[in-house]
Amino acid sequence: MTDLSSTPDLRRHDGFDTSVLIIGGGPVGLALALDLSQRNIDSTIVEQGDGIVRLSKMGLVSMRSMEYCRRWGIADRVRDCGFPLDYPLSQVFCTSLVGHLIAKIEYPSMAQESANGLSPEKKQRCPQLWFDPILAGAVKERDNVDVRYNSVLKSFSQDEDGVTAMVQEQGEDAVRPLRAQYLVGCDGAGSTVRKALGITLEGDQALSYSVGIYFRAPGLVKYHNMGPAERYMLIGEEGTWGNLTVVDGSDVWRLTVLGTQDKVEDAGFDADYWLRRCLGRNDVPYQIDAVMPWRRSRLVADAYCKGRVFLAGDACHVMAPNGGYGMNTGLGDAIDLSWKLQAVLQGWAGPDLLASYEIERQPIAQRNVNAAAQNFSTMAPKLDFAHVEDNDAVGAAARSRMETQMSVGTRQEWEPHGINLGYRYEGSPIVCADGSPATEDHPSHYLPTARPGHRAPHVPLADGTSIIDLFGDTFVLLTFGQPVAADAIVGAAKALGIPLRHQHIVEAQAAKAYERRFVLVRPDGHVAWRADTLPSDPAAVLRTVVGMTNAVVLN
Repeated sequence: MTDLSSTPDLRRHDGFDTSVLIIGGGPVGLALALDLSQRNIDSTIVEQGDGIVRLSKMGLVSMRSMEYCRRWGIADRVRDCGFPLDYPLSQVFCTSLVGHLIAKIEYPSMAQESANGLSPEKKQRCPQLWFDPILAGAVKERDNVDVRYNSVLKSFSQDEDGVTAMVQEQGEDAVRPLRAQYLVGCDGAGSTVRKALGITLEGDQALSYSVGIYFRAPGLVKYHNMGPAERYMLIGEEGTWGNLTVVDGSDVWRLTVLGTQDKVEDAGFDADYWLRRCLGRNDVPYQIDAVMPWRRSRLVADAYCKGRVFLAGDACHVMAPNGGYGMNTGLGDAIDLSWKLQAVLQGWAGPDLLASYEIERQPIAQRNVNAAAQNFSTMAPKLDFAHVEDNDAVGAAARSRMETQMSVGTRQEWEPHGINLGYRYEGSPIVCADGSPATEDHPSHYLPTARPGHRAPHVPLADGTSIIDLFGDTFVLLTFGQPVAADAIVGAAKALGIPLRHQHIVEAQAAKAYERRFVLVRPDGHVAWRADTLPSDPAAVLRTVVGMTNAVVLN
């Protein structure tokens, strides 16, 4: 773990080109810039590409990520991205699109999905070819974010005052310096920043090997009898050999073929053969856009920062796509880091606050990469697949035997409420534990709780908003029950320079959900402290939650 206790508390001043330099303009880098902007922190994004997303590796924006989008004011844009709201998101297990149906898990379309009371938002199917431009468009509307496309980070060095990055723009010979107070590498699994820091990824480099075949097939659904679905798991006598995933709900698709390294990286790999096997017929018109070998991995960085340089997103965790946890975990990184950078740059953080980024986020990454790997293992169970494609009674019996195991065993992947909402910062030095027992941390099941370290739960308020709409720009002290003066803690925050707002909540449902009369919520929407009485030393609690002292434990 990196010790940042000696990192100076510097304010923005002359001699810096930007407060935070973000390397990588994918969803995590854009989200970080957007969140910093909302906190009045300027940033510069350096992105080697041109900003155009040509292939969608990501397709799902989780419920929690939609809550972030809600705070940024872009949730409606994501919902209106273009994915058909009436398209069913079911999961189909079959031998081919015109072959035998083995099992089907029915899931509703976005329009049909009912509110579950866990959030004011619902998950949203929004492929990366639309999600990244939505984020980029929102970033361009901010006057304190500079986005530099077609630019490459060549090297960087840091000192006790800041970071100097050497950046080269495409078509130019000159390499120009950019001076920043902090640098964040959001530059993906092959992160240049991580490698330059000497930080390694630990875990399983290759859980499996695959090829992604990205193709267009207008009106594909009308060519088969499986009905519209989010994903079609393709089963043969060798077991699960691939899956077909919808991208835009109409014409754009991704076929993933599983296999050995030799198979998927063979120069003679026949993408057309696998597409025809998936489609089950030869008369479907399609156009292949790209064929890309890749590896499923389970990797987490052994450190998340060194000095003034941090990692976020795939730069510090690489996971199997099963469950769609990767990008959404990366957005969680951005949110956790953003308010802490704000606190340091605006002068109200203690020396230990930035060190808590790694302490909080590294265990969440390990949790999520393990869950994704477990999802993958259930996708390809060790069953007897003999005769699964046969057209006789023997084949029907074989398919019947595996129906339950194929469908029930994979439900964790399709129902990830626990992963997306239930993560908690257990043992964080900036969270004041209250002695309450930990709730179950289950990938699918989520029990709302205001226990310190957890996401502050959603409760609808009388004005039609959610209680989570109160969180984001400052610390918020929630009080419940009879109105009570909170001058002591508000005054202590003012004396320490910590932005804090007091909000009294009258709804009985909210008081029941939050369980204590006083609850302090961080700018990232996680509970920092709670109790039934105000602390005798409110300044001690406040110093703890911004990293000025060791954690306070209140039983």
